[in-house]
Amino acid sequence: MIATTAAQVQRIAMIGFTVSDLKRSVAFYEHVLGFRQIAETEVAGAAYDRLNGTSACKMRIAHLKLGEQIFELTEHCSGQGRPIPRHWRANDHWFQHIAIVVGDMEQAYERVCCHDVRQISLEPQTIPDWNVAAAGIKAVKFLDPDNHPLEMLWFPPDKGNACWHQPTDRLFVGIDHTAITVSDTEQSLKFYRDLLGLKVGFQGVNSGITQERLDGVAEPQVRITTLLPEISPPAIEFLHYEKPGGGSPLPPDSSVVDLWHWQTSLVVDDVVAVTDTLRASGVRFISLEVVTVPDLELGFSLATMVRDPDGHAMRLVQQ
Repeated sequence: MIATTAAQVQRIAMIGFTVSDLKRSVAFYEHVLGFRQIAETEVAGAAYDRLNGTSACKMRIAHLKLGEQIFELTEHCSGQGRPIPRHWRANDHWFQHIAIVVGDMEQAYERVCCHDVRQISLEPQTIPDWNVAAAGIKAVKFLDPDNHPLEMLWFPPDKGNACWHQPTDRLFVGIDHTAITVSDTEQSLKFYRDLLGLKVGFQGVNSGITQERLDGVAEPQVRITTLLPEISPPAIEFLHYEKPGGGSPLPPDSSVVDLWHWQTSLVVDDVVAVTDTLRASGVRFISLEVVTVPDLELGFSLATMVRDPDGHAMRLVQQ
């Protein structure tokens, strides 16, 4: 990537992924995790093909809200992609999850267990005192009906964004971040910090038996870096597994119809200018061009989609 002037991402408009059955997924997120559906629309046509790199695209899209954050679920009606492999690992470079903040970890975990979800973690884990920057945070990881990985987080009073400590009667409070596994932190910083202008926040290393039980990965050592837009949450969190190495890369023929496809929508002032900067820097594009979006119900008027150095899809949008 060549040196250039960074864009400034204002905020993350929404985080989402592809699902096999929209009705089933909406029911899961509403009834199990407290999300609230706020919109549903069906879209098709050449504009969406140019945006998504598809042919004869037809999608049903639902927007759900948790706290102030929006979550997007997309079902491809014109053809279903490949399922998420059951034997993936958190250090695979295409891995991504969202972190859902809860007001009471024990109650939230009991709620999830009542619905017989497939779990990644053995049980909720508490970050130990030796890890000063994250000490006392509770976390547990599990899967949705399509095997998308999810995390629940509980923050002690001295940790996390101040918004998570506002009085509320909700058990499931909001989305703190989306976490992406990266193969090289410095390489990813060149994309997110130097090109898109996100600011580096928390940095630390998690390891030991607690992280092993949380991730289901033997003897992990995870370098964590948080990237912040102007307004957050949500944020983007890098998970760089220094141990174990050798995570699988994103399949080169990946498509938006595959169930492992996630897309994070980043709001920028001028999507055309940002696109020119990214093209000049050698960034890979999913979209053929900047697309004028016909259906404003999606929440933006212009958009293009790119891949970061490890293949994670970022949708740059202008409202």
